[in-house]
Amino acid sequence: MSKVVAIMSMSLDGYVADRNDGVAEVFDWYFSSGDVEFHTGGSDPMTFKVSGPSAEHLRALTSGLGAMLTGRRTFDVAQGWGGNHAWGPAFVLTHHIPAGWPRPDSTVHFVTDGIESAVNQAKAAAAGKSVGVHGADTLQQLLNAGLLDEIHVDIAAVLLGSGVRLFDHLTGTPAVLGNPTVIPGVGVTHLRYPVRKA
Repeated sequence: MSKVVAIMSMSLDGYVADRNDGVAEVFDWYFSSGDVEFHTGGSDPMTFKVSGPSAEHLRALTSGLGAMLTGRRTFDVAQGWGGNHAWGPAFVLTHHIPAGWPRPDSTVHFVTDGIESAVNQAKAAAAGKSVGVHGADTLQQLLNAGLLDEIHVDIAAVLLGSGVRLFDHLTGTPAVLGNPTVIPGVGVTHLRYPVRKA
C-alpha cells in the first residue's frame, strides 16, 4: 500500500523558503555538501553533489517513490519541472489550471477537486510505491486531513529568521510523531518521522 511521504528541506528555525520564495539557502546542501554525484533525471535533470550519507539517504528515498503531490506555489516556483518531475508523475493541487497546461508528453497533472482526490490519484499512479509530497501548504493540508504517513525533513545548517514556515496553520495539535530516524550529513541532518494516526 502506498505511503504519503512529505519530502522537505528546511532551515533549523523552521522555514522552507525566504520572504521572496527563495530556497537557495535551504537547498544549498544539494550542491555543495560533498563530492558524491546524484543525478535526478526528469525533463530538467540536475546533478547534486552531496556527502556519502546524504547520497545514500537520497537513493533510498527516491527509489521508493512512484508519484509526487505538490501545491500550485511549488509548481510555479519550480517552473513545472520542465513538464516531467524527476521522481515520477506529479499531481498539482490547484484551484485553477495554469495557462498553457496540460502539455503534450508531460507527466504533470492538475487536481482541482481537493486534497483527498489528489492523494487518491497520486496513489493510483504510484502503483504501490510511495507518494512524495512537496510544498508547505500541501503538507499542512495533508496533516490536517490525517492523510500523511511520514515526514522526511532535511534540516539545513542555516537560520533564515523569516519566510515560509513549514508547520504553520495546523489544526488538531499537538500532532504526535513516532521515533525519528536520523542521518547526519554535511551541512544537513536528515530526519524521518512516522506520523501517528489519531
